[in-house]
Amino acid sequence: MIKKLIDRILNRKTPRAAVRDKPKSYRGSEHGVHIEDVPDAAMRTCRTLQEAGFKAWVVGGGVRDLMLGLKPKDFDVATNATPDQVRTLFRRSRIIGRRFQIVHVMFGRETIEVSTFRAIQDVAETDEHGRVLRDNVWGTQAEDAARRDFTINALYYDPVADTILDYHNGVRDLEHKTLRMIGDPTARFREDPVRMLRVARFTAKLGFKVEPKTRKPIGELAELVHNVPAARLFDEMLKLLLSGHAMACLQELRREGLHHGLLPMLDLILEQPDDERFVTAALAATDARVRADKTTSPGFLFAALLWQPVRVRWQAALARGEHAIPALSGAIDSVLDEQSEQIAIQRRFIADMREIWMMQARFERRTGRSPHNLVAHPRFRAAYDFLLLRCQSGEAPAELGEWWTDFAAADAEGREALLARAPVPAGGAAKKRRRRSGGRRGGTRADGDRVAGPAEETSGASPDRSADAPSGGAVPPDAAGAAPPGPKHSA
Repeated sequence: MIKKLIDRILNRKTPRAAVRDKPKSYRGSEHGVHIEDVPDAAMRTCRTLQEAGFKAWVVGGGVRDLMLGLKPKDFDVATNATPDQVRTLFRRSRIIGRRFQIVHVMFGRETIEVSTFRAIQDVAETDEHGRVLRDNVWGTQAEDAARRDFTINALYYDPVADTILDYHNGVRDLEHKTLRMIGDPTARFREDPVRMLRVARFTAKLGFKVEPKTRKPIGELAELVHNVPAARLFDEMLKLLLSGHAMACLQELRREGLHHGLLPMLDLILEQPDDERFVTAALAATDARVRADKTTSPGFLFAALLWQPVRVRWQAALARGEHAIPALSGAIDSVLDEQSEQIAIQRRFIADMREIWMMQARFERRTGRSPHNLVAHPRFRAAYDFLLLRCQSGEAPAELGEWWTDFAAADAEGREALLARAPVPAGGAAKKRRRRSGGRRGGTRADGDRVAGPAEETSGASPDRSADAPSGGAVPPDAAGAAPPGPKHSA
């Protein structure tokens, strides 16, 4: 009581001050939301909870997108049932999260995320910057609405009764295309710095203008993004890149100074004309696939975003006289190590990125069995698409992309004809090595198998580098993977 009086006297904005107990009510059909637009999984989730005596509403982005005439990617449900109570009602469900417990309810391949109404906490467990560390205190629907980030995300829809509840004039802000924070923006951004990234995403994706009070603290608080767990930043970055407006999102991040916590190399990338062309082409291709509802690869996306720093460091290492494969591997490691301090890219995506990058060198090798082996590689399509982007941006010659397009589509006879017409690598045709008897290090064993010397074992390079050198020397030799296991030396 005393604390509330002090807050009132000092004109402090408390979280509880944002609670609105009397929401506006609308018919969903009057605002573009129709029962038939809600997928069966979300409808069944709401109906099951309501039949068990609980409240259940579709909430957040699903309601927002339906009202904007967009197709939601997912539907979330909010309820007054606790996670344990939800778990008992659905056979295929599981509780996830520690800081913020939710329930995943599975219907075939579709998953509905069910959250319990959150309470307003006068004293929440936070870190030194104000980020909430634990948030599993249950409350009313009105409190839950006040806890949500933006007014347009605090709309609740009951698909059984066709009713929309609006606690914070979200319907009005949708009509005026305004992004407005619920409560005090500074405090809300401190609670969860990821909200600043969402400002950039919604601005770029929806074309909304940001209310001045909501935008004002972002520049001052941008550094707080560094305090967000790297895995969570990765998830949020994926949403940005897969929004269908990836380049606009990156530009917005850059405008607000938020990219330093996500892609610190973005300034370098976008300030170089050649690099910008490549990234723009890659993101435009991704946006086209997203809008066409086609699958996209996070590994390919991050490979495109980070390729230019890899390429620059690779070329610098080559200029210092380093061997091609160690140089490329070292460039990749340095970029990934630097980036891992910001975003925890999942290992499976990093593996995809490495293969795409390392295979670019192999496209220069158009002799012998190398092209046949490359076409048969499981990641050929992704690496080939990456090559075409390089050609499109002017980084690689157009002839190279055209040759591989023809080779991939040709039959056996056609491929042999293309190989016969392929440019000879710099240094001329490969020279045949004369076999020697004996098992000297770096020579051949008695059985005729070559024994690699120390330098060759380290670099993973082919013994005859003249055969592997790319035309013009722009791209190093075969770097598609680790060197094969070294031979066993005879006693």
